[in-house]
Amino acid sequence: MKTFLDQACYDETITRLRTLRPETRPLWGHFTAPRMIVHLVDQMRMTLGDLQVPPRSGPLRWPIVKPAMMFWIPWPKGRIKAPPEMFTTQPANWNTDLASLESLVARFVGESARVDWPDHAYFGRMDRLLWGRFCHRHFDHHLRQFGV
Repeated sequence: MKTFLDQACYDETITRLRTLRPETRPLWGHFTAPRMIVHLVDQMRMTLGDLQVPPRSGPLRWPIVKPAMMFWIPWPKGRIKAPPEMFTTQPANWNTDLASLESLVARFVGESARVDWPDHAYFGRMDRLLWGRFCHRHFDHHLRQFGV
C-alpha cells in the first residue's frame, strides 16, 4: 500500500504536485487547481492537529468500512463531501500555496516519533501509519482529478 511514509511514494507525489499548473482544468468536479491545493493544505493542517475539525458520525468509522475505504475500495469521483473546515484556506499565490503544502507534508513525514495524532473527522482514530496511507490516497485522488 502506498503511503507518504515511503520515500519513493513521497517523492513521486511531490513531483506530481510540481507538475500541476494553476490553469490546469479538472477532469471531474468543480475544483480549480489553486482551490484543490489549499484544500490539501487544510487536510494536512487537520492531519497535524493545526486545524481542529469536529468528529462526524457515520459508516466510515465502522470497523469493516474504515479499512475497506482506506485500503481497497476506489474513492468515488465527486461524491464525498468533505467537512467545511477542509475549505478554510483561500488560494493566494500559487507558488506560496504549493510551498506551504510541500512544507506541511514534509513536517508530517518528519514527525516519526510522534504518537498522539488527531482523529480524522470521518474515519475517527488514526495513527501515523493510517494518516500516511490516507494522505497518499487523498492526494492521489485529487491529482488524478487534474490528470497528473
